[in-house]
Amino acid sequence: MGERMAGKVALISGGASGLGEAQAILYAREGAKVMIADLQEELGAKVVAGIAAQGGDAAFVRLDVTDLASWHNAVARTVAVFGKLTTLVNNAGIFHPGGIEAETEEGWACMVGVNQTGVFYGMKAGVPELLKAGNAAIVNISSLYGLIGSAGAISYHASKAAVRVMSKGAALEFAKRGIRVNTIFPGQIRTPILGDITPEQDAAIKASIPMGEVGDPMDVANGSLYLASDDARYVTGAELWIDGGWYAGC
Repeated sequence: MGERMAGKVALISGGASGLGEAQAILYAREGAKVMIADLQEELGAKVVAGIAAQGGDAAFVRLDVTDLASWHNAVARTVAVFGKLTTLVNNAGIFHPGGIEAETEEGWACMVGVNQTGVFYGMKAGVPELLKAGNAAIVNISSLYGLIGSAGAISYHASKAAVRVMSKGAALEFAKRGIRVNTIFPGQIRTPILGDITPEQDAAIKASIPMGEVGDPMDVANGSLYLASDDARYVTGAELWIDGGWYAGC
């Protein structure tokens, strides 16, 4: 066990799998108490058990990120179990393809609801407790697709680009009030959101990445750990690209 997150209490949305799971495991390994918030109760329980088996401290709360009341409950549960909230990771996200012609009103609303409104609700619900704790941090997970465009993913681009500027606004709003707000932009990371792909598709993805390989969830977790820890005490409003060099060529 490390100590980079000693004394921290983190609430991680989408913490039951993928990037959220990796961040929960690493945060706990570095001394944080972690509340895993997700709709996936069975997977969440497994993550909690895995953290406990490694000597960490974690709990699970059911969270629908599109529901502000659910967020308030998750924050209240975190404080009830661990005594405070110092760290919020807005990690939960979804993806489905669809350009302007193919995307539906329902698809647009769903994507924006989870990826954009969910981040706003997380900050809205979490800020009062983060302000109480002081020396707090918010890490928002956007996407490289929040920085660049592509054909056939209009609602995903819109929602993830919104997270970028929302984070900057929040960073300025709380810069003198004890909350740092930073954003991570993952590239292609091997998580469930990548879906089932063929060997040919996998090769094409790797060929588009300068470093020639798809990232691991722990690559993102390591960046998140830095931004959430006191190592980044003078960092707010920052953007961290974890993408194997992809954005460098854009």
